Amino acid sequence: MFYGRIQDTFTPVIRGKLSEFDTEVIDHVTWNDDDTKVTASILDMIQKGADVVVCTGGMSVDPDDKTPLAIRNTGADIVSYGAPVLPGAMFLLAYYQVRDGEHPRTVAIMGLPGCVMYAKRTIFDLVLPRIMADDVVTAEDLAALGQGGLCLNCPECTFPNCGFGKGM
Repeated sequence: MFYGRIQDTFTPVIRGKLSEFDTEVIDHVTWNDDDTKVTASILDMIQKGADVVVCTGGMSVDPDDKTPLAIRNTGADIVSYGAPVLPGAMFLLAYYQVRDGEHPRTVAIMGLPGCVMYAKRTIFDLVLPRIMADDVVTAEDLAALGQGGLCLNCPECTFPNCGFGKGM
């Protein structure tokens, strides 16, 4: 995708899910697996006023997957890298504290696994509404998703009126 050889099918999915909320996408960049550039872009988006930063790609455990490192290098507090949810086990959630200026704020940074691109419902669908409501998601909250954390890919999806992600 970065080199133009692969069509970007991830961005339209993310934009579609974000459009369900009163939100504005203020920036979008595409990089290869260069953690330094990804870190700089995350910090740039935060400086531009982003309340949520969504990173896609590079979330696996392969040596060339640098997105978790890039997020960690922002100085954000990592809540969890991994969630007991399928699809979405390689999800990363972090919070970055903006302390300078008159308006301190907390920015959510999410690293999304590739499944968000092709699976109808994933960890992103479970966490995004809480993030958009400024409801802090904790490691315990993510762990509780383990009960009911398997999307059954029902022939007719009734999400959110199903057991997916309901926890205990």
